[in-house]
Order: sequence, then C-alpha cells, then structure tokens
Amino acid sequence: MSRVVAVVPGRMASTRFPGKMLADKSGTPLIVHCAKNAMAAACVDHVCIASDSESIEAAATAAGIDHRLTRGDHPNGTSRIAEIADSLEADIIVNVQGDEPELDPSTIDAAIDALRCDPDAGIATVAAPCTDPTHVDDVNVVKVVVDQASRAIYFSRAPIPCDRDGAGVEYLRHVGLYVYTPEALHDYVQLPPGVLEQTEQLEQLRLLEHARPIAVARVETCHCGIDTPQQYEDWLQRRA
Repeated sequence: MSRVVAVVPGRMASTRFPGKMLADKSGTPLIVHCAKNAMAAACVDHVCIASDSESIEAAATAAGIDHRLTRGDHPNGTSRIAEIADSLEADIIVNVQGDEPELDPSTIDAAIDALRCDPDAGIATVAAPCTDPTHVDDVNVVKVVVDQASRAIYFSRAPIPCDRDGAGVEYLRHVGLYVYTPEALHDYVQLPPGVLEQTEQLEQLRLLEHARPIAVARVETCHCGIDTPQQYEDWLQRRA
C-alpha cells in the first residue's frame, strides 16, 4: 500500500489577518487544528507542518506534530511542499491548507481515493455542489467543470457552465485541497505560469494549460476557509 503524507504549509505573513496561523482563541493554534484534521483521515499515514517560522515550529512541537523548516521565499504552499517532498518518503502527498479548520477528514480521503483510481492523472482535487445561489457569481468562489472521467475541464471565477437557456445546471464549487504524486508535484512547480492562470489568478490552471490532467473527487459538502479576523470569530461561534 502506498504511503500517504499530509503536509500543512504555513507562513506568518497575511495581509488581511496577520499571524492567523497561530491564532489560538480556541485554545489551539489554527494551523494545529488543520493538522489534527489531517491526522483523522483514514488514508493518511503521517502529517507534518511545513513553514519558515520558528513560532509555527514551536507550536507544532508543543502539539507533538512533525515540523519541517523551509525557505521563506516560496510564492505558495505548493512550492513550499515541493522543497521538502523528497524527505517525506511518500508515494502520495496531500496539501492541506493551514487556514481551513473545518475541512472534513473524509474529504481528504476522497481526494486520495480519486488519485488512486486515476494514477495517470498524478494530481487530484475536490469539488462540491454550489448550494448557495449567491456563490455562482461570486468571483471569490471558484467553480469547476469536469468530464465524464471525473477529470477537470476548467476552473473559473466565472459561472461555468453558462446556463444560456436557463434550463438549470449544477454548479460545482472547487475545494482547495490537492493530492499529488511526488513526480507530479515536482513537475508542477517547474512549469511556467500560463496566460489563463495569470488572468483568473488560479494556480491550478497552470496544469491544464500544460495538458496535465487533474482528477476530481466529488463530495456533497464543502467548508469555509479563514481569511479575516471576522471569519475566525465566526468559526469560533460555530464551534461553541
């Protein structure tokens, strides 16, 4: 059986919520909450946090979680994970966002299963029905369309597919969880950014522009990430 390692990349810099990875009004730092969710996934064998912060390293160590120190110049979490990928001794690597404490462990398992069922893809992600009508036109909510083989056709901030005649379509919301083989991860970070990626500001479009397939697992519910202090307070209220 393949060894699965989940990595939670984190950094202290955040324009809208400085230091959010260590926000701890719940009694536990935010990034540790996310790491513990990954630990609860049935398919995950090991979890580590990757950051360039000694403060995050201290929080991880206090919680008994493996931490890998990285460079500070990474443009995104994918790049940060790629730096340490070879040291993980993993057959499958999961990128778990450090600011999404409501991620269901079963969603991680679904993404891993999608990659195992479609190993030629190399990368898998997740989508869920877009049940809130206001999200369809919201540019902050990324939509995805998939083909009959459950591979991504396109990701967009725009409403896709276009319901031209108003017949009614199901919109799928992209859940920002990624699962890679180490080979696909290293390939991805070496690809140059594409026009579509830069236009939509969606890094996953780089893969499609370079004809790299992405398997898509479907789940029925999604979760909210935390980008602002208010969203953090809202999460605390939901936990109460």
